[in-house]
Amino acid sequence: MPDAAITPDDVARAAAAIRATIHRTPTFSSRSLGRGRHLKAELFQRTGSFKARGALNRVRALTAEERERGVIGVSAGNHAQALAWAAATEQVDALLVMWRGASAAKIAATQGYGASLDLEAAGPADAFTRLHELREQTGRVLVHPFNDPVVIAGAGTVGLEILEDVPEVDTIVVACGGGGLVTGIAAACVPHGVRVIAVEPDHSNALALGLAAGEPVAVTPNTIADALTAPFAGTIAIDVCGRLGVEVVLVSEDEIRAGFRFLYERSKLAAEPGAAAAVAAVLAGKVQGDSVVSVVSGGNVSTDIASAILAGQ
Repeated sequence: MPDAAITPDDVARAAAAIRATIHRTPTFSSRSLGRGRHLKAELFQRTGSFKARGALNRVRALTAEERERGVIGVSAGNHAQALAWAAATEQVDALLVMWRGASAAKIAATQGYGASLDLEAAGPADAFTRLHELREQTGRVLVHPFNDPVVIAGAGTVGLEILEDVPEVDTIVVACGGGGLVTGIAAACVPHGVRVIAVEPDHSNALALGLAAGEPVAVTPNTIADALTAPFAGTIAIDVCGRLGVEVVLVSEDEIRAGFRFLYERSKLAAEPGAAAAVAAVLAGKVQGDSVVSVVSGGNVSTDIASAILAGQ
């Protein structure tokens, strides 16, 4: 794996490598959220989430020999879709490890981009075990969803766009699963004096535990926000977020649901529960700042989950 240090220059190089292919997503002010509050609508990104940025950056960095071997990844769904799309864009064969019980909509979308799927794992932790088995069997190149510096640099391009769109920003709030997005944004934005806050569900708090321990801590995620169910935080996230002073805020399931309803009803954004976590923290008064940007990523939610939350269930 390349050097784990992530610098602003790494993020700038990623932007140059992918900007012609990805969407430059909009940032909106949100008076209903509060004065000086903004939403970075990354759910409008290709495949519906920020994951497309890092996946494309990593696939474009493959050598000719690696392209021949194909790629493999593991995901609850958003990275799976993104890697499937990026591989198809670059004409590279892709195999994605997901798990039984993963979102049917995300499974279908991943298959729709032309990737092969493995659904033998029972859950997130088992999926990583299955990933390593298949990687050894097939010789494919691993494109890790959150612990690869090239993937993280691609994700960090979200931060560069925020700096351009809201130059007065002092706080960026980012939902966190394995830590790739918040790490990339912190690498790009903390050197500019911006505070970065990671938001995790109460019962899927891998980064908070990892930062406290100084190393990855295994968790058993239990949250409606399936995009935030990494079974551990990445070593790169723990190192970089620790050094850059990234703060962690936890939100409850009810707060996530309230954030989801706010985005749908007040902002007209059809986000998934994981995308609502950052807004949930702001709504709950857990984040302060004069100019705050909440990242909203992604938009891959099933109709049954959306309707249940909107109905107050």
